[in-house]
Amino acid sequence: MEKVEYKALGRRKSSIAKVLLVPGTGKITINERTPKEYFPNALIIQDMQQPLALTDTLKSFDVKVKVSGGGFRGQAGAIRLGIARALVVANADHKTTLKKKKMMTRDSRIKERKKYGKYGARRSPQFTKR
Repeated sequence: MEKVEYKALGRRKSSIAKVLLVPGTGKITINERTPKEYFPNALIIQDMQQPLALTDTLKSFDVKVKVSGGGFRGQAGAIRLGIARALVVANADHKTTLKKKKMMTRDSRIKERKKYGKYGARRSPQFTKR
C-alpha cells in the first residue's frame, strides 16, 4: 500500500517552512513540538491554521513542519503559505477558496539592507548648518 503525503514549501521574510500533509486526525507538529510549545501566542497559531480552517480540513490532515530562520511572525506566515500550497496539491478545488482570501500569494516584503554612511537602511546622521 502506497503512503499518501503532500509536500509544499512556504517562505516569509527570512523564514522557510517545509510542510508535509498526511491524511490523519488533525495533529500538528512544528520542529517535533506542538504549536502551543513552539509559538508564544495563540493568535499566531490561529493565523498559521487559517488555510485549514477555511477549507474545513482541520481534522482530516496531520501537519508536520520543519521551519527555520526569522522570528515567530515570519515563521507562522511561512507555515501558512506552505499549508495552503500543500492543500492545493491535495485537492485542486481548494485553490479558488484560498486565492480569494489571499492565502496563495507569497508576501515578498523583506528587511531592507543598511547602507554605508547611514545609521540604518535610511536613517541619516543628524544635519546641522554650522
